[in-house]
Amino acid sequence: MKIKDRPEFRNKPKPVIFQAGQSVAEAVAVMAERNIGSVVITGDGGKLDGIMTERDLLRRLLALGRDPNTTTIGEIMTRELRVAQADDEVIDWIRQMSNDRFRHLPVVDENGQILAVMSLGDFISYTWPMLVVRVGETAKRAFFSATQANMIMIILVAYLVIILGIVAFR
Repeated sequence: MKIKDRPEFRNKPKPVIFQAGQSVAEAVAVMAERNIGSVVITGDGGKLDGIMTERDLLRRLLALGRDPNTTTIGEIMTRELRVAQADDEVIDWIRQMSNDRFRHLPVVDENGQILAVMSLGDFISYTWPMLVVRVGETAKRAFFSATQANMIMIILVAYLVIILGIVAFR
């Protein structure tokens, strides 16, 4: 399934956009107010320059004891971006996001303009039906394996009882 086909993509509000020179405190206030985990940073012509995530705040601001009122977003944002296209396959990005341990994925159009920011959580609903099927299959295999093993044990016990009964009545 393509990213653009996911309801989470179609129903996403516009990404929150900041400029690199704005203070971290400004961005944090908006992130807290809107309950979001990232903001995107654009430069000239709306070109995507970076993303600031909760992880950036933790590692590059709080852990270093920096002041959010005087630190600019550009000083702590992630510049090495991975960006998706709306036509990309969801499963490819789930795998990459999970393996590379990042949770926010900017989706851009053919001109590099930001369309949305998808989170790993947005993609998880895609995997639920597959997970439910897998759990069901695993449970069936475990049940039938256990049932077969139990049947073998019952047959062995019955056989032993019969043999002991025959020996006892001789």
